[in-house]
Amino acid sequence: MKTKIFLALAVVSLGAYSCVSPKKLQEAENKYTQLNGAYAELQGKYRDAQDAVAKQKNDGDKLAAENKAFHIVSEGTNVLITGSSMKEVPSGLTNHTENSWIFPNDMQLASRGYKNEKRLVKFGTTQIGGKSNNTLLIGGPCSVESEEQIRSSAELLVKLGLSTLRGGCYKPRTSPYSFQGMGLDGLKLLAKMRERHGLTVITEARDATHIDEIIEHTDIIQIGAKAMYDQGILRACAKIQKPVLIKRGFGTTLQELVQAAEFVLSGGNPNVMVCERGIRTFETGTRFTLDLCGVAWLKEHTNLPVILDPSHAMGYAYGVAPLAKACVAMGIDGLLIETHPNPKVAKSDASQQLTYEAFEQLYHELKPVAAAVGYQIV
Repeated sequence: MKTKIFLALAVVSLGAYSCVSPKKLQEAENKYTQLNGAYAELQGKYRDAQDAVAKQKNDGDKLAAENKAFHIVSEGTNVLITGSSMKEVPSGLTNHTENSWIFPNDMQLASRGYKNEKRLVKFGTTQIGGKSNNTLLIGGPCSVESEEQIRSSAELLVKLGLSTLRGGCYKPRTSPYSFQGMGLDGLKLLAKMRERHGLTVITEARDATHIDEIIEHTDIIQIGAKAMYDQGILRACAKIQKPVLIKRGFGTTLQELVQAAEFVLSGGNPNVMVCERGIRTFETGTRFTLDLCGVAWLKEHTNLPVILDPSHAMGYAYGVAPLAKACVAMGIDGLLIETHPNPKVAKSDASQQLTYEAFEQLYHELKPVAAAVGYQIV
């Protein structure tokens, strides 16, 4: 029976082909020749454009080497960056220079003096910074602990219409006896949630030994407070175009945070965000002190999107929601909020993680706060 069906279909196909007139066949052949010629022409133009870009980069690299400068290509333009100690354009660059900037310190590419408009950072269908007026609500557990746990977190975000899932896989713990994370297995679970639910995923790099795995499996690379000085991580992130979120160390000045961003920017990756997650002061009643003054400074003096992490700053779930509302009222670009299906049994930072019910309530409470300052929660 299968053979007869096949033969019948073959006859029908041949019959349909035999109905094509010689005139139509010739027209089709002419159209094919025309399209093939146009395709060859486009290929030639594409190769010419590639050659022009390569020449531009080579010319920029040569000038950078001669003048001991960093070189990036930004929006089709060669940009050379030197130390802030240089206060005038070198004579060898005078004939090649269209614009120049003099900075008082090594906050350069991140400075409003270089690029006055806030950087636009895109991931998936979401964007923050620029003129988007979006406040990205990133939710998920402190640590990926199991497939069931991270799946339920992903489903919560999908239910609320949110796009970005967090979860730690390599945990930079203070004690060697604490849970260190699931490592690569955790990364694969995050990637699985991305494929299943269409989410953007973010996780933290603990050190440079696993940075390649994180780059491969996640959409946003988070450089944690304890790793923001790790030049292996910073330089690896400079070589890619994926968004990078740099957390401020709890004993770090604002300028030191921005200079960590400069490592990534000067290597050619423009998609950099910074995160205020609390600094260490003399206060012991809370885990850290959220530096909202520092946030105002970053918004005024840098072009970097600013994310806040009230979970780590407060250290206790009861204070996360009020802090989050205060953050959103400043017109920020994003929030990191930790949530867990059962915080009491969480393997890390149990005291600061919200229940799913509390996270959902916070989401609804944040929307009118964001709207009041011209932003929207995404």
